[in-house]
Amino acid sequence: MTVERSVRLTFSHSSRTSATHTNLSAVRSDGPVLWVAGDETATVERLVADDPDHPSEYAAQTTFRLADLVDLPGADADEEADVEGLARSGHFLWAVGSHSLRRRRIRDEHDGEKALRRLARVTGQANRQVIVRLPVADVGGLPTPVRELTVDGRTHRAAVFGTRGRDLRELLADDEHLAPFLPLPGKDNGLDVEGIAVRGDRVYLGLRGPVLRGWAVVLELRPEVDPDDPARLRLTRFCRGRRYRKHVLRMDGLGVRDLCPHGEDLLVLAGPTMDLDGPVRVYRWHGACAAETPQVVRGEALTREVEIPFGDGDDHAEGIGLVDADEHRLLVVYDSPAPSRLVGDSVTADVVKLPARPAAG
Repeated sequence: MTVERSVRLTFSHSSRTSATHTNLSAVRSDGPVLWVAGDETATVERLVADDPDHPSEYAAQTTFRLADLVDLPGADADEEADVEGLARSGHFLWAVGSHSLRRRRIRDEHDGEKALRRLARVTGQANRQVIVRLPVADVGGLPTPVRELTVDGRTHRAAVFGTRGRDLRELLADDEHLAPFLPLPGKDNGLDVEGIAVRGDRVYLGLRGPVLRGWAVVLELRPEVDPDDPARLRLTRFCRGRRYRKHVLRMDGLGVRDLCPHGEDLLVLAGPTMDLDGPVRVYRWHGACAAETPQVVRGEALTREVEIPFGDGDDHAEGIGLVDADEHRLLVVYDSPAPSRLVGDSVTADVVKLPARPAAG
């Protein structure tokens, strides 16, 4: 894979202080702006392109607190939501939390019993258990998340799934494939949502874990507004009564790190489930957005598009989004960026070209 060019993402002092620029976990382009999120906050960041058709820098950051737009389940509204995916479709910007548990780290200063006690501690955070849908309005020529938007006489409210009633983890509690992994932290091959893609009424969630004997899992949901509470989303049922549909993908044992629609296909950023550097690849799931049944995706239905570079303990690709007017190039953002990517108040992302697709017919 050849990186065609680099793009600078320039952040404010407050975001650099909270390390958002070094913990990027989600990205989505949207005309003149780029939406990004870090996994240590409960915010979405908007950066403005210097040239929407061929950007070399995104800057002029604006921060949007999720708690200013929707009710979050955590007692502390600023408790991290671990936003791991962003999607833009129609009038809405979508964000999804990881839904994962976490295990305490052993740091260099920890040893003996103290280190083992830390390693035994597993915790969860309520704000991670959400799927958020935010209306987007044009404010001053820029797409802007708002609490409420009226279009053609219809009013759309900012809404969330996971605050009341059964959340996603509870819905999966009796799943024959995923339930055994719910008590495990995300980095231990437990449940860990790390990507979202939206096409029409379909919402796809990519799981970094669990990977089941080499098969990665993508969940398909059909959220709708609760008629009794327009600030709440609920999930419609599929034909067999469940409120989600499962697809499995054979990606050489890798899990999903992000999803990005491309026509009727889904581009899948794939990487290790466990705490490893690589390999990291982008696959194309052909016809994903038109599937009407659970899919076992392999062979010609799933092609390897590009290899993504990774470092030694750094440069972990976490998000992909289409950029440039022709939409055949991907912007790749990295968690734990290498020191060479950090220049002043900016961090660099990579632009890579997708292989040409065969002509239809």
